[in-house]
Amino acid sequence: MSPNPEPLFRRKALFTAILCATLPAVAAAQDSGPTILEVLDVSAERGPVSSEATGSYTSGATTTSMKMALGHRETPQAVTVVTREQIDDFALNDINDVLEGTTGVTVESVETDRTYYTARGFEVNNFQYDGVGLPAVYDNVQGELDTAFFDRVEVVRGANGLMAGSGNPAATVNFIRKRPTEETSASVAVTGGSWDRKRIVGDASGAVSESGAVRARVVAGYEDKNSYLDRYSNEKQMFYGVLEADLTDTTLLTLGHAIQTSDTDSPLWGALPLFYTDGTATDFARSTSTASDWSYWDNTRQNSFVELQQELAGGWRAKGSVLRLEKDSDSELFYQYGTPDPQTGEGLMAYPSQYDLDIEQWVADVYATGPFILANRTHELVIGATWSRSETVDESRYGQGIGNPLPPLTQWDGNYPRPAFDNGVAGSDWTDRETATYAAARWTLTDSLTAITGLRLTWLESKGTSYGAARNTRYHAVETPYAGLIYDLDRDHSVYVSYTEIFTPQTEVDINRDRLDPIDGVNYELGLKSEFLADRVNTTVALFRTEQQNVAEVAGTFSGTQDAYYRGMDGIQSEGVELEFVGEVTDRIQLFAGYTYVNIEDAEGDPAKPFVPEHLAQLRGTWEVPGIEGLEVGSEIRWQSSITQEQGVATTGPNAGSIIITEQESYAVVDLMASYDFARHWNATLNVNNVTDEKYIESLKKFGTSAQGFYGEPANASLTVSWVY
Repeated sequence: MSPNPEPLFRRKALFTAILCATLPAVAAAQDSGPTILEVLDVSAERGPVSSEATGSYTSGATTTSMKMALGHRETPQAVTVVTREQIDDFALNDINDVLEGTTGVTVESVETDRTYYTARGFEVNNFQYDGVGLPAVYDNVQGELDTAFFDRVEVVRGANGLMAGSGNPAATVNFIRKRPTEETSASVAVTGGSWDRKRIVGDASGAVSESGAVRARVVAGYEDKNSYLDRYSNEKQMFYGVLEADLTDTTLLTLGHAIQTSDTDSPLWGALPLFYTDGTATDFARSTSTASDWSYWDNTRQNSFVELQQELAGGWRAKGSVLRLEKDSDSELFYQYGTPDPQTGEGLMAYPSQYDLDIEQWVADVYATGPFILANRTHELVIGATWSRSETVDESRYGQGIGNPLPPLTQWDGNYPRPAFDNGVAGSDWTDRETATYAAARWTLTDSLTAITGLRLTWLESKGTSYGAARNTRYHAVETPYAGLIYDLDRDHSVYVSYTEIFTPQTEVDINRDRLDPIDGVNYELGLKSEFLADRVNTTVALFRTEQQNVAEVAGTFSGTQDAYYRGMDGIQSEGVELEFVGEVTDRIQLFAGYTYVNIEDAEGDPAKPFVPEHLAQLRGTWEVPGIEGLEVGSEIRWQSSITQEQGVATTGPNAGSIIITEQESYAVVDLMASYDFARHWNATLNVNNVTDEKYIESLKKFGTSAQGFYGEPANASLTVSWVY
C-alpha cells in the first residue's frame, strides 16, 4: 500500500518552501565574502535541571518538541509541564490525575482499567519516556500508570510528527524520569485514605563511588486500596532502579529498569447503561458496578533503557538510546449489555470473556545536536535516526452463557457462576516496524526573529493478522515537515506561528477487517508567550486549527460479537484557543491555571465529537501561610462544560422511535490540600478530593458501540506523612 500521491506532493512542495525560506541566509553568507567567525562560548550541561530540585510549578527548558533544550518562549507550540511540586502537593499519583489537570486534555475513563485521552478533540496516543517512545497500541492505557518514577510530565499539544514519529494533532505526553543525584538523598512517604487505601513509596539516591562518578537511584512502592465501586479493589507494586556512570569527563552512561504491576479484582469491563428503553436517563447509585465477583484484570508494565551521551567539541552533543517496553495484560471479565426496562430494570444480558494482551516494543534512537555559524549568526541543528519494532499478540476466549438474562442492577451483587471460556477463540498477532531519519534547525535570522524548520522521513511496515484478517501495510519515505517562526516583541513577550503536517497510522479495522488508511491532515498554531516577575511566571495564549481526513469512526459491530468495526470520516476540523498561566505570583503563592475552548466539526459543519467538552478549565494553587512556618494550603478546581452523546433509539413508551441523547451537564470538581512541616525532615499533607461531592459521569466516549458510563469518585480524603533527608 502506498500513500495518496496528493498529500505526498503537498509535503514535498512544503519542504521545498521551507528550504527556500532559509536561502536568504545562505545567500548572505555566500555574498559577504570571507568572514571572521565569532568565538563560540559553550558550557556543557547534562540536561535541564530536574523539577524536584526547584520546588517550583514552572520548569526550565523542555526537549519534547525538538530534542533541543528550548525555553518557554523558544518553543513554537503550547507546552504544559506538570512538575514534581504539583504532583506532590495534590497527590497526583497516577497519570489520570496528572492529565486531568493539564490544559486542554480530557481523561476518557470508559472503564476502571482502560483509559483514553483526548486533546484538542483527538485521541492522545504518543507516549514517551525521556523523549523516546512509540504510539500506544489501541490508543489507550490499561491499568494505573503510577507517577512515583517521574520528575515531571511534559505535554506538547498539537502535532509533533518531527519527534514523535507521527503527526498526531492531539498531544505528545513525555514522562521525564527521576535521575540519580550526586548528593545523598532519601525519602519515605506513607499514605492512608478513604476506602482502606494504603500506600508507601521509598526513594533513595546518591553516589556509589567515592569520586561521585557513579551514581544510583532506587524508587520502590506499594499500594492497596478498595473503592467506592462495589467489589472493586486495586493492588500496585512498583520498582525503579537507575545507574549513571561518568565513563570520562565527557561521556555519560545510564542504565535503568522499571516494573509496575496493577492487579484489580472486579473491574468494570464496559460500564453502566445510561438510558432505559423509553429513552429516559438512568440514575444509579455511584457504587453500582456491573462486574462479577470472580472477574479480574492484571496488568504488568516493564521499561528498560540504556543511554550513552557524549559531549563533543564546539558545544555539540551526541546521544544514543535503546528502550524496551513490555506490557502484559491478563484478565477474566464480565460485560453487561442491553437496555433495561424503566419499570422492571430487566433487559441486561451477560457477556463473559477471557482476554490476554502481550506487547513488546523496542526503540533505538541516536541523534546529535549543537550550534553552527552561518551568515555571522549562531544557529542550532539536530539530526538523528530512529528504529522501532512493536509486536502485539492478543487473544479473546469467549465464555459460555453469552446472552443469558441478568437481574436488574439494583439487585445485582456480582454473584454469577464463572463459566467455561470455550465458546470460541479469536485474536491478533502482528508486528509494526518503523525506521525514520529526522533533522531540525533553529535559525537565528535576526536578534528578534527565530525560525525552526524540520523534516522527518518515515518507513513503516506492518505484518500479521487481526481476528482472522490480514493486517499488512507498508509506507515508504513518508515526509512529515515542520516549520515555525518566533518573533520577540521585547524581552518579555514573543509571538509564534507553526505548521505541521499529519500522518497517523491507525489500528482500527473496517467491516472487512482491513486496517484503515492513515489519517492525513495539517495543523496550524498561532500564539503569544510571555514571562513576568523576573521570569517566575509564564503565560501562553494559543490559537489552533487542525484539518484531518479519514478519521476512524465506529460504524457497527461484527456479527455475534461486541467487537467494533470502523469507517474513515473525512473533513474533521478542530479549532480553538488555549490559555495558560503558571508560576510564582508572590514568594508565598504558586498558581497553575489553564483554559481551553475547542470546536470540532465534520465536513457538513455539524458537531463531530460532542463527548469532548467545548470549554475546559483547571486552576490549582498553594499559599504559604504567613506567621505559621511550614504551613501551606491550597486548592484545585477542574471544570468542564456540558457534553452529550447520541445513544440510539427509544423502543418503548411515548418517545418510541426518537433518538436518545445522553447529556452530562457542566460540573466542577473541587479538591483541597494542607501541608505542614511539623518537624525537621517531616511533613504531613492532607488531601480532600471532590469536597462538594459532585456526581458526574466520567466519560460519554463510546467504547465500540457501547452507550455506557460510570460515575466519578465521591468525596474522599487521604493523609500522607513523609520523611525527607
